[in-house]
Amino acid sequence: MAGMTCYEAGERSRLIYAVREYNGRKGQPKGFDWTDFRDLLVRARIHLGGPIVLVWDNVRIHLTAPLRDFIAANADWLTVFQLPIYAPDLNPKEGVSAISVTSPPSTWARACPADHCPRQVSPGQ
Repeated sequence: MAGMTCYEAGERSRLIYAVREYNGRKGQPKGFDWTDFRDLLVRARIHLGGPIVLVWDNVRIHLTAPLRDFIAANADWLTVFQLPIYAPDLNPKEGVSAISVTSPPSTWARACPADHCPRQVSPGQ
């Protein structure tokens, strides 16, 4: 899955995403390539109807030359900010990844701050 959360002052947030299912078939791609991200950005622009400011982490596919060329060619409506290589304070995914790697699944909900969890989980649940 690849997706982006979209925010505009005074508006509801939106999630625009694409899903790729891998069935193990010969020749079937396992993940997204740069054209999938390009198409997702184009669909987001059409859906949102305006310019996009994108904040990206350093996933290898985000750094490919064809995708950088696409961004440069569309600079009139697409602005990209690249996060530093490791920025857990700027990229919430880093914190989630750290919890999932260092803790067993039974503790994941308890690791979530109280003001961000839909419900509290007591020890042993």
